Amino acid sequence: MSVAKIVELTATGDSVENAVENGVAKASETLRNIQHVYVDALEAHCEDGRVTAYHVHLKLTFVVD
Repeated sequence: MSVAKIVELTATGDSVENAVENGVAKASETLRNIQHVYVDALEAHCEDGRVTAYHVHLKLTFVVD
């Protein structure tokens, strides 16, 4: 039997994919066995009529040893 835990975090990047990858990479520094990532919310930061950054709210699922 395995037990999974979910943590939530917010990450930023210059694209949605980059923001998700940044969040997973940072979380992987302290968490092992990340299995799934759920993008719970997406926000785009704008300046002068252009999107300058993306913020994602993530739910990461990992298996507890």
